Amino acid sequence: MSFYERKEQPWREGGPRTPRQPLHTFPATLGTAFEMTAVQKIEEQLASLRIAKRSTLSEEPAYLLDIDISKPAQSESSRFVAVSCSNQSIRVYNRETLNFLREYSSCPGILNGVRFAHACDSIVFSACSDGTVKCWDIRLATQKAVQIFRGYPSNVFISFDINCSDLIICAGTEKVEKDTLLVFWDARGITNCASAAKEPLGVYSESHNDDITKICFHPIEPNLVVSGSTDGLVNVFDINKDNEDDALLSTCNSDSSVSSVGWSGKDYKQVYCMTHDEGFCWWDIAQLDTEEPITLLHVLDVRDAVCVDNDSLHYLVGGLYHEKADKLFLIGGTSTGNMHLVSCGTDGLSLVGSLCGGHSATVRSFCWSLTDESLLTGGEDAQLLLWKPGAVERSLAKKASMKIASSVQKRVRVHNSSLKSRKK
Repeated sequence: MSFYERKEQPWREGGPRTPRQPLHTFPATLGTAFEMTAVQKIEEQLASLRIAKRSTLSEEPAYLLDIDISKPAQSESSRFVAVSCSNQSIRVYNRETLNFLREYSSCPGILNGVRFAHACDSIVFSACSDGTVKCWDIRLATQKAVQIFRGYPSNVFISFDINCSDLIICAGTEKVEKDTLLVFWDARGITNCASAAKEPLGVYSESHNDDITKICFHPIEPNLVVSGSTDGLVNVFDINKDNEDDALLSTCNSDSSVSSVGWSGKDYKQVYCMTHDEGFCWWDIAQLDTEEPITLLHVLDVRDAVCVDNDSLHYLVGGLYHEKADKLFLIGGTSTGNMHLVSCGTDGLSLVGSLCGGHSATVRSFCWSLTDESLLTGGEDAQLLLWKPGAVERSLAKKASMKIASSVQKRVRVHNSSLKSRKK
C-alpha cells in the first residue's frame, strides 16, 4: 500500500489481511424460479417493516445526517447506534431501546459522518471540518477524543471511512485553491488514550478536481476504496499499489455531482452512486478487463423513473445491498417523511413498498442491519426510528409535526458543468 506523500517517502503496509468471508448465495442448481421466490420474499419483508422503537426528542433538536451501528461480535447483536447531527455533535444510543447514552462535539468544527470500528464496538469515528478525524471510546466517561488523526493545515474534511480490517482511515477534502485530497492514516493503536495526534501516511491528489463528498471502503477487501465527488467522477482505488496512477483501477462518470457511493453484487464487484439532482448510476467493475460494457443502469432522474401510487418521490437517501437476495435497493422519500423502497435491476427501477407514518419531515439517513433485518432512519424532524418486519410500536409518544429549523444544514454544492472523464 503506497500513497503520494508530501515528503516523497514511500510507505508500505504489511499488516495482516482480512480473510474473504463467504456471502449468502442461492444454489445454482435450484434454478431461477427459486431465486425469484427468495427475492420476492425479501421484498415482502422490506415492505412489511413497521416502527418498533422511537427515540425521545432531545432538548436541542437537530437534523440526523448520518447513522452507523456497532459491528456485532460473533452471533451477538449490535449494541450501539451512533448518529451525526446538524448541531455539530455525535450522539450514541442503545441499539435496542434507542435510549440516549452519550454525546460528543467538536466545536467550532463541524463533524461529517460517523463510523464504528469493525473489531471493537465501543470505538466510534467522525471527520471534522477542522482538518482532523476524531476517535472516541464510548466505554469512557470522558468526552475527549482518545485519538486524533490530523491532516494538513488547509484540509477541511467532509467525508471519510475506515477499512474492514481497521488498519486504514481515509478522508476526503473540500477543494481548497487547487487541492482536492484523499488523505490516509494508519489506524492501529486507537485504544491507546495517551497517544499523540497521528500524522498522515500520505495522500492521493490527482484523481478528483472538486469536493470529495463520499468515501466507501470495500466490505471484504481492505485494499479497495471508492470515492465520489462533485466533479461527477466515481473512482475505485487499490491502495496496495505503488502510486496513485497504478492504484486508480477505474473512473466512472456520473455526469453530475455525486452525493453517495456504495458497493453491491456478489463478492461486491459492483459500484453504484447517487447524485445531488437525484440521478442513479450502477457499474460492474468486474467487466473492466473485458469487452462487455460496465454500465448496468444509468437513470438521469429517479423521480421520473419510479411511479408511486397517490404519492411521489422527491429525493434519494441512499442504497442498500441485500446479501441474502443478492439485490440492490434504493431508499428515497418525500418532504413529509414518507419513505419508498425501490428495487434495482438492469432493466430499470421498480417500487417495492412504502414506509409511512414514521417521520414528519425529510429523511436524511438510514442504516440497515442484516443480522435482524431491521432498519434505522433519521430525519429533519430530529427523530431516530427503528423499523422491524411486522413490528408493533409500543411507545405512546407521537411523532413531532414540525420540521426542525436547524442553524447548520448539510451543504449541497451545485455540480460543475465541465466534467472530466478518465478510463472507462
